[in-house]
Order: sequence, then C-alpha cells, then structure tokens
Amino acid sequence: MNAMHAGTLDPPTTPASAPADGDRRVSLAWGALAAVDDPEIPALSIIDLGLIRSVELASNGTLEVGLSPTYLGCPATEVIRGSVEHALGNAGVGAFAVINVLSPAWTSDWITPEGRRKLESYGIVPPERSAASLREILHPHRAVGCPRCHSTDTECVSEFGSTPCKALHRCRACLEPFEYFKCI
Repeated sequence: MNAMHAGTLDPPTTPASAPADGDRRVSLAWGALAAVDDPEIPALSIIDLGLIRSVELASNGTLEVGLSPTYLGCPATEVIRGSVEHALGNAGVGAFAVINVLSPAWTSDWITPEGRRKLESYGIVPPERSAASLREILHPHRAVGCPRCHSTDTECVSEFGSTPCKALHRCRACLEPFEYFKCI
C-alpha cells in the first residue's frame, strides 16, 4: 500500500495505542457504573456500596468487571448484574464480561465514605465496622444513633428491616423508625 492511502485507514492497534484505548474503556466503564443505583437503596450507587471490585482489560481485549454480591442469596444480585450489563452496553465500552467475585466475600467495610454519608442522609444508619461474629451482627455492642435527631436512646424493633441486611430500629426520643445497615 502506498503512503497516500495509509492516511485514510484506521490507525493500527499497536502496543502503544492499545493501552490508551484500554484506559479510555476502563474510564468509560467506571463512569457508567457510578450511575448504577442499588435497587434496594437508590440513594447509593453500586460503587458507593463497594460492589464493583475491579474493572480491567483482559489480554484478549475483553473488559472484565468484577462484581461482588453483598451476600450469597441477596435477591437484588441479578437485578444489579442486569443493570451493570445494561449500563456497560450503553456506555460503548466494547466487549465486556461481568465476573462474579465471591472471594473475598463482600464486607460492609467496603462501603465508601461517600456511601456512608449517603446512607445516613437517606435515613439509614451506616455500619461502623465489620463484625467478627454472627453474635455481633445480631447484637451490636454500641447504641445505634438515630439518623434524624442523633439520639442514642434507640431500640431494635426487628433484626430484619426492609431487606435482610438491615435491622429496624426506633428512636425513643423522636419516636421515628429507622433502619440500621448491619455490619457484615
């Protein structure tokens, strides 16, 4: 091929241009994923909750997105996976695969500081630290402060709130019910 026609062709994929395209695809993916809300707590994105473990370009050019469920059997897992696939497809990231990441298991420690702030603003008390045992999950040692009036004069009404990962509490000071996101 002569030099006159070479300028009209797409640039070849070379080792120098592949990382730039890969970086662009990874960046597009993170942007798209940041817009995916958790279906049970729409005030938070799945990134706020720490559900996205990785976004990496595989050697075959496929963008691999590591997704962790909050716990095995979470009813929102398939909805989240579908939302992730939809968001990535609409973002134009090219070929991608959503990979289930089960180990290490998701922990509430992975909720970002912004996610914790959003939980509290939404009226759900964020977890302070991960629990070392099931006993700590079901019976936290500290008083759970009300997200509305900040009183610690609260009581647990039910170990399960609107979802199994939250407990239902009531504030004795302002009498408002609220949920506590359990430490997992």
